[in-house]
Amino acid sequence: MTEDRVPPSATTPPARVLVIDDEPQIRKFLDIALRAQGYAVELADTGGAGLEALATRGADLVVLDLGLPDRDGHEVLRELRQWSSVPVILLTVRAGETEKVAALDGGANDYVTKPFGVQELMARIRALLRAHGPQGETLPVFDDGRLHIDLARREVSLDGVAVVLARKEYALLAMLVQHAGRVVTQPQLLRELWGPTHQEDTHYLRILVGKLRHKLGDDAAAPRYIATEPGVGLRFIEKR
Repeated sequence: MTEDRVPPSATTPPARVLVIDDEPQIRKFLDIALRAQGYAVELADTGGAGLEALATRGADLVVLDLGLPDRDGHEVLRELRQWSSVPVILLTVRAGETEKVAALDGGANDYVTKPFGVQELMARIRALLRAHGPQGETLPVFDDGRLHIDLARREVSLDGVAVVLARKEYALLAMLVQHAGRVVTQPQLLRELWGPTHQEDTHYLRILVGKLRHKLGDDAAAPRYIATEPGVGLRFIEKR
């Protein structure tokens, strides 16, 4: 066994790496290289598919390409940072200093430029996993005996039954739970969920909140979980 290899032990599951990249050859190469190092790997070819995979199945580390077909990688990074502190390595052909600074300021943990050396990438992955181990992410857990929300595990259940949420539904719930007891404004929610060009599209938010309330068994007229502050925003109601 080499020193670089990090196979799982009998009691520790392998670290999960999510690769979001639209180039099939890069995905295949990273899939082979990561699995050879003992990691569990999930692949996504668009930003939307990657965010959905992260929200529904989780990951211990994300390798994210900036040049995605459906949305810019910076937008993907901004959205996932609203509900996850998973370490992210950006993988891209953009080598300019300004680009790197913007990515790091936007929440990336590291930055690797294509073409890259696989040993360097693996070393950066190991370093981030050491720094952000299972105890590194302290996301809140909500449980009132009826509704259970575990953001670290991406688990939501109602009366013991798993609740299946769409990506934006989960992202909205996660944002509210992380700011429980405080109002999150409509412009902030619209900006983070749909992007800066949709801050006036409040009907998007009304529809999404209605769907989320329905899945949580929440009543808009007498809310138990999601309260509307008219003209301001939304607030997740803390346990009484």
